[in-house]
Amino acid sequence: MGLFGFFKNQFIEVIEWTDSNTNTMVYRFPVHNNEIKMGAELTVRESQVAIFVHEGEIADVFGPGRHLLYTQNMPILTKLRAWKHGFNSPFKAEVYFVNTKQFINQKWGTSNPIMMRDPEFGMIRLRGYGIYSYRVSEPTVFLKEVFGTNASFDTSSIEGQLKKMVLSGLTDLFAESKIPALDLAMYYDELSEQGKIKMLERFKAFGFEITSLYIENLSLPEEVEKMMDKRTSMGVLGNINQYQQFQAAEAIRDAARNEGGGLAGAGAGMGAGAALGNMMANAFQGNQQQPVPPTAQPDKVNCPHCQTLNNAGAKFCGECGKALQTPKVPCISCQADIDADAKFCGQCGTQQMSEKTCAKCGNGNAPDAKFCGDCGGSL
Repeated sequence: MGLFGFFKNQFIEVIEWTDSNTNTMVYRFPVHNNEIKMGAELTVRESQVAIFVHEGEIADVFGPGRHLLYTQNMPILTKLRAWKHGFNSPFKAEVYFVNTKQFINQKWGTSNPIMMRDPEFGMIRLRGYGIYSYRVSEPTVFLKEVFGTNASFDTSSIEGQLKKMVLSGLTDLFAESKIPALDLAMYYDELSEQGKIKMLERFKAFGFEITSLYIENLSLPEEVEKMMDKRTSMGVLGNINQYQQFQAAEAIRDAARNEGGGLAGAGAGMGAGAALGNMMANAFQGNQQQPVPPTAQPDKVNCPHCQTLNNAGAKFCGECGKALQTPKVPCISCQADIDADAKFCGQCGTQQMSEKTCAKCGNGNAPDAKFCGDCGGSL
């Protein structure tokens, strides 16, 4: 092999990346000590992006497909190296393959409980966990902000940062929602969607896009859960007297199963029997006691003028002396009893006779009056 053939073999003619590790995010193609041949074949598979870096500066970006490397399809690298059109010599550049597929089943969870103010239980501590998914949406931003110059990069390298970002946003979301602890399970989907929206800008700063976020479980401290269980039990039991009867019956059954013998057992059985008798008596007495109806009070009516209470049959107020009931007169049409000062009948709607006006003094009088109540003039 001649010298020319030796150098020819050092030129890289095929650039591609295949990796069975599903968590790899970036792979740097090994070209440090080799040169890339002009006209070399670059193969970029689906869910990949190839980025050429020249002397630490990002140059050309290639999407999925088969590319032959010439100055015509590497405009930025051609400009950075001051190549003339048609330059056909090998060149050196770093090639990074960025994985743009979704990285699913990334877990988040509370390392410390979240303090929350609950309208029913007061201050509570909340724990939770779930999963989220994301992908690289801006490969150049990701290379600048996160990746740097490493040979490779996987999800574990940034897992802690993303988990803390998600947990910080969800903690803020839970506190702002003010959802009662007993109702949190009803809002898992809504809180998950709002949490995803809240994370969009935070992930975008690293060149990522969060594609999904799910809340699997939100749990309360053991003490609060026990309190909730007791409240649920009371709701199921309902009537407290029935519950006491149930307890008494259970106690009798347990005492009957006691196989202890001897005088001590007999004495204990007698004491237990007496106690159970009292319990049963109290339980059944509590259920049999009926409330005593209040003593009936004689009917009273209020005076429409001074509001003094008077007997129902009284016609005049014992305090002010005024009539307790408005005088009644028959309707001029249907003869139904209506108030004497009513202008229309409440039964047939007929307008009643208007008051008589005295021709002498001009004052009004009752419809059936014959003389004026003020001047005595004939009506």
